[in-house]
Amino acid sequence: VEEVVEQADYLYGSGETEKLYRLLVQHKTSEDAELLWRLARASRDLAQLSSTSAEEKKQLVYEALEYAKKALEKNASNFAAHKWYAICISDVGDYEGIKAKIANAFVIKEHFQRAIELNPKDATSIHLMGIWCYSFADMPWYQRKIAAMLFATPPTSTYKEALRYFHMAEEADPNFYSKNLLYLGKTYLKLNNKKMALLWLSKAKEYPAHTEEDKQVQKEALELLNSI
Repeated sequence: VEEVVEQADYLYGSGETEKLYRLLVQHKTSEDAELLWRLARASRDLAQLSSTSAEEKKQLVYEALEYAKKALEKNASNFAAHKWYAICISDVGDYEGIKAKIANAFVIKEHFQRAIELNPKDATSIHLMGIWCYSFADMPWYQRKIAAMLFATPPTSTYKEALRYFHMAEEADPNFYSKNLLYLGKTYLKLNNKKMALLWLSKAKEYPAHTEEDKQVQKEALELLNSI
């Protein structure tokens, strides 16, 4: 297992998504949480590639959730298993409509919080908790209406709460992720603090683009800067 994990981490670091998936999918019947959550992540990364067809993407997203679920069953105190389980449930929600998405929100929050408890240094889990807060603070009124119909106490959050998590993520691992810088800027904009918004959006715009996502972040940061 250690050897495969080492190989997998090397391929992940090199951005070899397809090779990584091919390596890990051979171990899909494994009982090891470390392998299984990495397989969940690899399936999801493969689903995100622009070369993946819509049909394949959907299949991979559901597969990823199965692997993450299995990882959790094998080791409930593995922080990464909690993190990827929450991410994969969120992805599946895109195929299951707004009702399922809102119903899953509580589960997603719970697993991100558990991941943070198990590893308070993992900046990504903290960032994702921030995204969770931001999306509920930013929820359109018709979705709020559905949420209120479905639950006695629907999931809610505030921009201030989101901001706290984005800053916590930055403290845990400064400059670790272009999207965290972008969301700090976006949240400050929502809170009408233009000075701080300019600061963080400029950082996001200048972040070196290693991935497709980084390029998207630069583009969005630039558009927001031009609009201020």
